[in-house]
Amino acid sequence: MAAAVASIGIMDGAYFVGRGEILHWINATLQLSLAKVEEAASGAVQCQLMDMVHPGVVPMHKVNFDAKTEYDMIQNYKVLQDVFNKLRIGKNIEVNKLVKGRPLDNLEFLQWLKRYCDSVNGGIMNENYSPVERRSKGCKERGSKGSNKTSKSLQANRLPGADSADGGPGVGKVCNTFSEEHYIEQIQKLSEKIADLKVSVDSIEKERDFYFSKLRDIEILCQRPELEHLPMTKAVRKILYAADAKDSPLPEANDIITKSPSLFSTETE
Repeated sequence: MAAAVASIGIMDGAYFVGRGEILHWINATLQLSLAKVEEAASGAVQCQLMDMVHPGVVPMHKVNFDAKTEYDMIQNYKVLQDVFNKLRIGKNIEVNKLVKGRPLDNLEFLQWLKRYCDSVNGGIMNENYSPVERRSKGCKERGSKGSNKTSKSLQANRLPGADSADGGPGVGKVCNTFSEEHYIEQIQKLSEKIADLKVSVDSIEKERDFYFSKLRDIEILCQRPELEHLPMTKAVRKILYAADAKDSPLPEANDIITKSPSLFSTETE
């Protein structure tokens, strides 16, 4: 069933489910209060929906419901992708689009996910599943593990004599927290720039391919035996095959046509 759902076409009824119905389903199922589909862009909601239909498969302690940066969101989607791999679900997760919070991209993925969840056990919910408790448990486990790592990191990065410096032992922690937030902010800005550049490159490549295909069609037309010796064809080829980008070949092409008065004469004369 998973394979069949993963390959549903864009015209399938699943993609005609409205935003209101999707939001009502998510809020009722997970006891949330989402107002927009893009609020699920972090991937945490998708992870918990999979946790609901496949108990024990999703490591909820790795799911970050407070994810705000693209880096943290991507970590959630890595968890989701691992779950898909375990369940052999061949659905492609377009992470780069989803983390941008684009409404249509997130809506389409949630529409597919609803169709998938409905296909498991006929869409019958597990009455014993407590979404709030599962989220709280995951946060506690993640928090306890994260606090141990943080304390070790702070201990390792504390400067000699920091306890006796102005401001006492809290100075090292404040500085370390500030640095971490600063780097996260920088990473987010750079990630956004990279994503924008990728969009620009894709657009330029499409435009390049479009005009190249037109030039190729003109070249093929000029190679027809009945046309290749005509002055106009020679003029067009002169422009097509010009190697020097600095000097325009247009004057020479015009010269070829100008020196061929028969070009404008009729064959009936």
